[in-house]
Amino acid sequence: MRTATKTLIDRLEGLAPRTALVLGSGLGSLVGRVEDAIRIPYGDLDGFPASGVSGHAGEVVAGRIAGHPVLILSGRVHYYEHGDPAAMRLPIECLADIGVERLILTNSAGSLRQDLPPGSVMLITDHINWSGMNPLIGEPTDRRFVGMTNAYHTGMMAAARAAAKTAGVDLGEGVYVWFSGPSFETPAEIRMAGKLGADAVGMSTVPEVILARFAGLDVAAFSVITNFGAGMTGSELSHDETKEIAPKGGERLGRVIAAMLADQTGD
Repeated sequence: MRTATKTLIDRLEGLAPRTALVLGSGLGSLVGRVEDAIRIPYGDLDGFPASGVSGHAGEVVAGRIAGHPVLILSGRVHYYEHGDPAAMRLPIECLADIGVERLILTNSAGSLRQDLPPGSVMLITDHINWSGMNPLIGEPTDRRFVGMTNAYHTGMMAAARAAAKTAGVDLGEGVYVWFSGPSFETPAEIRMAGKLGADAVGMSTVPEVILARFAGLDVAAFSVITNFGAGMTGSELSHDETKEIAPKGGERLGRVIAAMLADQTGD
């Protein structure tokens, strides 16, 4: 057993979540919805990578949301921090080790559509891996050939749509494109991404989807829109803008996720 897995099991004190979340930049307010929270710093979990990005707490928070057991990875490590697309492999595999079956990923993203303004929430229905990097490069077994036709679980997407209606949240839908970062995209790249069929752009999530499917987890993912893509407004982009706007959309996303969890049965 991985040391980190054993530590998680010991610290969870019998809590057995089947659903886990990964929180993106500025979305830490979702942690406030966790009842009877158990907090475990990443530094206490052997091999868990520490994020160097402001707006990412770097801790596991476990407890209940809407009465449903849940485990939250509050903060992620990005490819652009160390050049490692598999940076989140150990945390995601630890989730599978402790019995997690469903992973909900969240991120902050730029919109490529005028009808998805800052503050909106978008359900990710598919993605484009524009970076070309893959977290399974170097995996020695044939398990590396992970099918991605149904990367985003149909049942979880249906649950998200129903939860949004229950919560009174206007839920957009679309395709997320992953650029490596850390620099923001150029206006030309944004125009290209739109022509390729993307609706939102960001610097995370796609490696985690691949790793989650590799680990056998069902996946749903959401983007909180924090800005329009480069060249769409004439203004320069900044991470400060992301951190400022993300909590506003994060409140809406929190209501959707709480409604999703409240509708879960049997665990």
